[in-house]
Amino acid sequence: MRSEPHDSPHDSNGAALALLALLFFMWGFSTVLNDILVPHLKGLFSLSATMAMLVQLSFFGAYFVVGVPAGWLVARLGYRAGIVVGLGVGALGALCFALSSWLTSYAAFLVALFVLAAGITVLQVAANPYVTLLGPPRTAASRLSLTQGINSLGTTLAPVVGAWLILDGEGAESVRLPYLGIAAVLVTLALVFARVRLPVPPAEARGRAPQRVLRHRRLRLGALAIFLYVGAEVGIGSMLVLFFGLPEVAGLREAEAGYYVAFYWGAAMVGRLLGAVVQQRWSPRAVLVVGCVCAIGLVVLTVSVMGRVAVPTLLGVGLFNSIMFPTIFSLSVEGLGEETSRASGVLVMAIVGGAVVPVVMGAIADALGYRVALCVTTLAYAYIAWFAWRGAQEEA
Repeated sequence: MRSEPHDSPHDSNGAALALLALLFFMWGFSTVLNDILVPHLKGLFSLSATMAMLVQLSFFGAYFVVGVPAGWLVARLGYRAGIVVGLGVGALGALCFALSSWLTSYAAFLVALFVLAAGITVLQVAANPYVTLLGPPRTAASRLSLTQGINSLGTTLAPVVGAWLILDGEGAESVRLPYLGIAAVLVTLALVFARVRLPVPPAEARGRAPQRVLRHRRLRLGALAIFLYVGAEVGIGSMLVLFFGLPEVAGLREAEAGYYVAFYWGAAMVGRLLGAVVQQRWSPRAVLVVGCVCAIGLVVLTVSVMGRVAVPTLLGVGLFNSIMFPTIFSLSVEGLGEETSRASGVLVMAIVGGAVVPVVMGAIADALGYRVALCVTTLAYAYIAWFAWRGAQEEA
């Protein structure tokens, strides 16, 4: 006898994916507001490019500190409880960030960003592997690309909201409204997830998962690929406003350049939605290699031509960044079964690349200029291409 529609595992998985998409949207929105905070706080506190990049160091540093404990937490508590904890911690961080505006202290802002990112780290550890397990392994990269596309909708809208409310605002108080709004949304989502029932993927039964997850070579190589990918993507995003403001590029005002950041992340949104379709038909490894080659080409073209032409060429890198995270992630955890949540913790910890690489790029920009700093990203894309072509083919 046929099951009723509401009993169908396919329908249940689809409903879970739709609900999880809200998480992807919110952490994308919260993360990319950092690209607006970098120039805003740089001007507010008269910082160097290196010091301004401490925004990214504080935020993405949480992934390194919290990633492995978050994997343990999700393995012990399960996906729903892990998501509720992550939402609660993230809401606390957003509230603290808003309150820090009264202190007008750069250190207070950085601490609050760390707490916000700690909550998002737990969400990433729970949601990313969950999406890969809600269906056949062959289409895992496609499913993750689709949900990452919703994430990119958040990253596209955040710069517009940030440029309007923060860069066009006055002083430290301009951050209060957006971050109080983030806190309210995260609390609401925590209440929703505390009440819903989510399907439990059979491959991720909770219980004793082996501690030695790093023995898998493909996971180790994938973690480095995640580190470099996030570092390159965040490094470019953090420099867009400052780079487009250079007289030899476009000479844009900060508020005007802030709106262009939306195109960078909007290109990633388009690419991820297209990638969800493309990766149904073509090998995710091949798609990843092509994306890396195109990203390298656009960065080289940007620093070669400069002028206003450099604006669309650098924004175009976002399109080819789009499929990198979901593809690297799904290839890295493929076939790990009960070790998936712990492996996810390792991969999420590798997102610390978003803390390290932008600071390195900021130091290079202070010493040698933005053109040289942007060239650093080509090394990252070259390694990711090698991982897709050779490294990901190794046995897990």
